[in-house]
Amino acid sequence: MKSNEVRTKYIEFFQDKKHAFIPSAPLVTQNDPTTLLVSSGMQPLLNYFLGEKHPNGTRIVDSQIAIRAQGITNDDTLEVGDNRHTTCFEMLGNWSFGDYFKKEQIQWISEFLFDVIKLDPQKIYVTAYSGDDKYNIPKDSESVEIWKTIFKERQIEANEIEMGTEKDAASKGMQGSRIFYYKDKNWWSRSGLPQNMPVGEPGGPDSELFYDFGTKHDKAYGENCHPNCDCGKFLELGNSVFMQYQKKDENTFVLLPNKNVDFGGGLERITAASMNEADIFKTDLHYSIIEKIEIVSGLKYEGKDRASMRLIADHVKGSTFLIAQGVLPANKMQGYILRKLIRRAYVKMYMLNSEVTSESFAELADEVVKIYEDLDDGYGFKLELSQSDHIKQIISEEISRFSTTLKNGLKLFNKISDSEITENFAFDLFQSSGFPFEITFDLAKQKGVELDRTKFNKLFEEHQKKSRAGASEMFKGGLADTSEQTTRLHTATHLLHKALREVLGNHVKQMGSNITAERLRFDFSHFEKMTDEQIAKVEQIVNEKIQEKLPVQSEILSKADAEKTGAIHFFGDKYGDKVTVYYIGDDLKTAWSKEFCGGPHVKNTSEIGKFKIIKEESASRGVRRIKAIAT
Repeated sequence: MKSNEVRTKYIEFFQDKKHAFIPSAPLVTQNDPTTLLVSSGMQPLLNYFLGEKHPNGTRIVDSQIAIRAQGITNDDTLEVGDNRHTTCFEMLGNWSFGDYFKKEQIQWISEFLFDVIKLDPQKIYVTAYSGDDKYNIPKDSESVEIWKTIFKERQIEANEIEMGTEKDAASKGMQGSRIFYYKDKNWWSRSGLPQNMPVGEPGGPDSELFYDFGTKHDKAYGENCHPNCDCGKFLELGNSVFMQYQKKDENTFVLLPNKNVDFGGGLERITAASMNEADIFKTDLHYSIIEKIEIVSGLKYEGKDRASMRLIADHVKGSTFLIAQGVLPANKMQGYILRKLIRRAYVKMYMLNSEVTSESFAELADEVVKIYEDLDDGYGFKLELSQSDHIKQIISEEISRFSTTLKNGLKLFNKISDSEITENFAFDLFQSSGFPFEITFDLAKQKGVELDRTKFNKLFEEHQKKSRAGASEMFKGGLADTSEQTTRLHTATHLLHKALREVLGNHVKQMGSNITAERLRFDFSHFEKMTDEQIAKVEQIVNEKIQEKLPVQSEILSKADAEKTGAIHFFGDKYGDKVTVYYIGDDLKTAWSKEFCGGPHVKNTSEIGKFKIIKEESASRGVRRIKAIAT
């Protein structure tokens, strides 16, 4: 099947099961200081697992565009280059917030894959969680019994086996089994296994679905194959998470108020399985980009160059979506991730063809736009053909700047003698000027010098540790902070937004925000630096509204009715049929501030405290940034 058909069939299948469709959330997270980009389908829906009511009800279906940012920041390619891993992907999701649970979820997802997508059940293998005695979390035998019934109905023998850890599994192999218990797999939270979760984070056991392409097992990954083997024979299609626990303290888990379901299925992977094609880069979600790479590089998608072409296609795709959603290359935050994606992809292309120009490289973005330009706008991530020139300009400008780094690195390389070409030199060149070590290794080889990657990797690992330590707060993957202080600051952003529009004009639009317990950061559209008088006036208005002790209330309305109230809503978001409007005042009609929002908020502005703007600066072209505190 084509990806559009798989996506449409999935949405329609769950709509028939009384699920409300919601659009993809923006990639740039709002009011979540724990991460920079949406990297999973559940991330924008976290509050609803913890008890907040979703405006569209208890059953939700969506398709979320996502980018795995952590590995990019840590200089880790996250396996991109094999047949199935990407940093940019689309996640089909269905969600139950205290409604249905294991029986319905497993039955429905099997129906979708077997009866709608027409996958051969004989090629499907499933896994389950074997439990954790330390935290008193039981073995998920309930999911296994449901799967055994489903396979039996399709005349398939479904033996189960306890695999232990992944290392144990490599020594056991399949042993004719259909269902596999794992100890260090099949638990899902944003932070991984129970012992890695921060206090407050929700999680639960999961049941994963694997498709067997029947390819030969690569013994480089162990003597025996099994569903979680990394050799590429098996492809994980999706994961039903039964989100029912929350970490209370370091040694204790408690049940959430509701039993929830969080299913995530990779559109790229399900599409590949529907074609019985083991390489997801040969689906229509990537292959036109690959074909363009072949033209630009003058090489074919095969052999030793295949992994590089996969990485280029993936990273250009991620870059295109980020630019389309307003991100620009920079040295920090989302801009840093974008810069890394563009530069890493260009290095791989340079290694394939050193004559490639920034303009021809940027043209790869055209292929990404074409893949998504016919997508229904309601999905929330349609790419417009009119965006192509802007996207290509940003990529081309970034490559032009990066070309200087490449040229300077080449000059330094050519100045030294062969005896000075060492692993330390390669790392120093990388660390000081960003010169890609892949090129250093290649140039050294051309001079007859074989550098030791193990020695280089040791130096690089030390660099990674420092990078991870520096980014630990931003990428810890923990629960979005809903503490008293961040809740106060979140409500303060509503006051700030309205005050800015009163002082500067209605052209002001919120472009993003980031809130921690210490401060709020608020980005907004404005064409020039604010004067001291304007800053003082905004601060005065916010504090006046705090002193007026205004109530903070909310109503769930249809999108059309919400818009009629005059509630503002920006970020380029797409909204579902129903939305939550938070308003500050006695009633919605006369409220001073009205915004589409998902919380959390204080109940009265008097709870915020004294508001103080501590900095006003440029965030990017046409975007200003305010940092403020509440004491």
